[in-house]
Amino acid sequence: MTARAIFFSRLRGACPGLSTPMPTGDGLLVRMLPIGTIALEDFGTLCVAAREHGNGVIEITARGSIQVRGLSAESAPRFADAIATLNIAAADGIRVLSNALAGLDCEEVFNADTLAADLRCALAQASLGTRLAPKVSVVIDGGGALTLDGLAADVRLRAEQANGQIALRIGIGGDGTNSVPLGIVRPADGVEAAVRMLDVIAQHGRDARARNILATEGPDVFRAALADLVPTPARPRAGGDREIASRLRESTQKVEAIGTHRLRDGSLACGIGLAFGHADATAMENLADAAKAAGASGIRTAPGRVLIIVGLARHTVPSFVAAAERLGFIDRADDPRRRVIACAGAPVCTFAHIATRTMAPGIAATVAPFLDAAFTIHLSGCTKGCAHPAPAALAVVGTAEGCALVADGSARDVPLTVVATDELAAAITRYAREAIREHRHV
Repeated sequence: MTARAIFFSRLRGACPGLSTPMPTGDGLLVRMLPIGTIALEDFGTLCVAAREHGNGVIEITARGSIQVRGLSAESAPRFADAIATLNIAAADGIRVLSNALAGLDCEEVFNADTLAADLRCALAQASLGTRLAPKVSVVIDGGGALTLDGLAADVRLRAEQANGQIALRIGIGGDGTNSVPLGIVRPADGVEAAVRMLDVIAQHGRDARARNILATEGPDVFRAALADLVPTPARPRAGGDREIASRLRESTQKVEAIGTHRLRDGSLACGIGLAFGHADATAMENLADAAKAAGASGIRTAPGRVLIIVGLARHTVPSFVAAAERLGFIDRADDPRRRVIACAGAPVCTFAHIATRTMAPGIAATVAPFLDAAFTIHLSGCTKGCAHPAPAALAVVGTAEGCALVADGSARDVPLTVVATDELAAAITRYAREAIREHRHV
């Protein structure tokens, strides 16, 4: 791939893959979806390439992808070539996500990685990617401890086991609790079912998404496409969808990716978070070195901006965690930095009005007493809200006039007020105290 051959991903809603870098304020950005375990040596090579060809900033996204920043038109092809030789990332195209510990998790009922690989091959052969919106995605959840219930997707397949039999529950247009259930299919029909759902979306136009089709036409068009694969009636009885969704919510038990996890071979995995989703390539390389010293076998990524080190022995986990903490990574699920979500911000992003990542550490420290799983702060450089499209307890949005505060909403919503940057910490603290008082009186 030559520099001239690069197609710059400029359109809103596009995905910056290895072959389609996206221009940003600090150069070109590429995103890759890791497949399986990355060997520690290969991860080190990735870090070196990010430093040599980019500006050395590596990000883990909310959906578990790796982003590398600061590339140029000349260096981006060289970076892509370096990564291609490692064979650690899925080819650009429709995003097919599986569990962070698929194939390793001792609690999973189905290896989602195998089905994900088969689906990627089928999608490439069908050229469906050229007919679908760039952000269309498929989630395949094998039912392990680290579920994908928190990720929204156009198509969902979730493994369930009953009476010794494994089946895949199909859902459309949402996350693990609010997607529309369409029934169950055999694992052998999983690829066919997913392709049919994506084909329905493609038939509605290049910009169509599952949620839009559901809003205008309802789920019948999807059910019709699955009629011969679903062993139950295509149309459930009245209230059936709501009852299924309710059962899924009740059965969902969130397990934090940060922390230790028991693997099928008896070893352990250890999840480490990236503060505000990014780290320097040198720090990442040092983390891989610490993992190697602790006897680990590789690294995986997980949703929530997390790296998971796999193959650790129980007695080596404490030394690795201590090393990760010294390097500035997050080793506790209750770390207040996890409750502050920050986009790249100015000057990295050309749209941003505020330096969100510069502001984030101070804000996290100031309001740490108020932050918990229910109180998150989204720092967005502009109204696009790229880092966290969903509502947050408080969104801080950069504008030409200052920092707009949005309560219980997204960056696009109407703000309560606008404050100067130097008044932001005090304003957030006042809001957090008031929110806590109101919660205690509910």
